[in-house]
Amino acid sequence: MSGTEPSTTGANTGTAGRPARADARRNRDRLLAAAREAFAASPDAVPMDAVARAADVGIGTLYRHFPTREALVEAVYAAELDEVVSSASALLDEHEPAAALRAWMSRYAAFFRIKRGMSDTLRAGWASGAIATPGTRERITAAIATMLRDGARAGSLRSDVDPGDVTVMLLGVFLSATAIDSLERVDPLLDLIVDALRPGTG
Repeated sequence: MSGTEPSTTGANTGTAGRPARADARRNRDRLLAAAREAFAASPDAVPMDAVARAADVGIGTLYRHFPTREALVEAVYAAELDEVVSSASALLDEHEPAAALRAWMSRYAAFFRIKRGMSDTLRAGWASGAIATPGTRERITAAIATMLRDGARAGSLRSDVDPGDVTVMLLGVFLSATAIDSLERVDPLLDLIVDALRPGTG
């Protein structure tokens, strides 16, 4: 590489190749956080100007970072999915596997609630190709597989469970609770799933 300037990529690079200003990065993070909270609070489409107000920035700032609703939704979804997947390893570092799995299920439930507020835009964006189709189920199932494997080694979780089946059970809980508008039932149902995954329950 020629020249003396350091190479920068992604969100840290401005349009002229310079590192993005710290306040621009902060604004982007605030917009993502505000959008995440708004999507979690409402299953209906959230106006873009409401996201800007919640982030305490102007609508022009929002559109500089996210030119379309699809761009904002895609960024929030990707960031949430990354956090959910990466949290599995972090939780295993802090807790024994069964407890880590239960805590991770709660984090996954929070992701699902946020996804509800983006569902219409996501479906339309995936269908049109405006939003890249992520390998969500594969990544979620891989995270579950890691926790099941550690739990089997520790003797706290069964070794004969297909992680894909656990993914299906979790989605069933989230979808059914959403359908009957009974999200308070999610936690007890997640407790039952973890109990069913303990040795001696097969």
